[in-house]
Amino acid sequence: MTAFRADDLKAYAAALLQGGGYSPAHAERTADILVWANARGANSHGVLRIPRYVEMVEQGLIDPKAEPELVSQDGAVGVIEAHRAPGASAMVGAMDAAIDIAGRHNIGWCSARNITHAGAVGYFALRAARRGFIGIVMTASGPLMAYHGARVSGLSTNPISISAPSTDRPLLLDMSTSTVALGKIMHARDAGTPIPAGWAIDANGAPATDPSEVATLTPLGGPKGSGLSLMIEVLCSVLLGNPVISSVLGGGKGGMNGAALAIRVEAFGAPDVFAGHIADLGQTLKALPKAPDTDEILLPGERGFRLSETRMRAGIPLAGGTLERLASLAGRLGVAQPEAIAPDKTANANK
Repeated sequence: MTAFRADDLKAYAAALLQGGGYSPAHAERTADILVWANARGANSHGVLRIPRYVEMVEQGLIDPKAEPELVSQDGAVGVIEAHRAPGASAMVGAMDAAIDIAGRHNIGWCSARNITHAGAVGYFALRAARRGFIGIVMTASGPLMAYHGARVSGLSTNPISISAPSTDRPLLLDMSTSTVALGKIMHARDAGTPIPAGWAIDANGAPATDPSEVATLTPLGGPKGSGLSLMIEVLCSVLLGNPVISSVLGGGKGGMNGAALAIRVEAFGAPDVFAGHIADLGQTLKALPKAPDTDEILLPGERGFRLSETRMRAGIPLAGGTLERLASLAGRLGVAQPEAIAPDKTANANK
């Protein structure tokens, strides 16, 4: 692993994206969420995504200069047309609109149509919690995961994140509906390591442990992951009149949609009392008797917050394969590579 200062890595990421066609604002926003993910140990949603994002620009799948716009609002519901803009910018816009609506109506829902890959959705849910709201974020895309009982892709890994403010760190659930996110397969390829059986299947439907032989991912908890992914497709895509899965499986083109929900805590009671109850709930759970081989009971997002604090101080490590692909892109785009630093061993743990 080679480590970099967070600011240097963010500047490098932004320069690569801008070199690949992103507008400066989109490049900065996307770089911020990618490095945020790396700092938290979610390398699957970090800077390893940049070469693919640039490739998608070249293929016309991302419009790197498009500006998402709020095209309708009816009561507590808003709709953003993203025009295939970079997903990070589109979903920040959706969450900010949801928060604004919730500030007036106590609850706000903003759907975003025709987005592109948005990255780690916890970034957007946390945006609400930082402002005292409960945040819920979902995104839906084309088939990447087997439907339970099938051996081919039938649904996406549709992620969901929920965040709630507390007196200390917010609670932050951020999960995909597959056993693991596709980015973890990508990271295993970059790191040159096998993957555990159960993460994915090969073209014959057998468990794959070689990341290069992965045909599709497996749903988390079998029918539970499949069912949750299906309902996220309903909430993000079908409800918006922009279905993805039925279109792709029917031979049409795919797409991607998102939804952001903000709930005004003050509509239910004093925000400081709520935050105190969340803190008490967390401490009560952490005080439960631990299972064998468990050093500490962790709350949703706690590991990521701790790791981020360490990596922001000691450096963010990247796998060799990721560095090589970024360096190749940098050479093609004429972008200078950042100076590496000696990593602190405590910063090398992965989520």
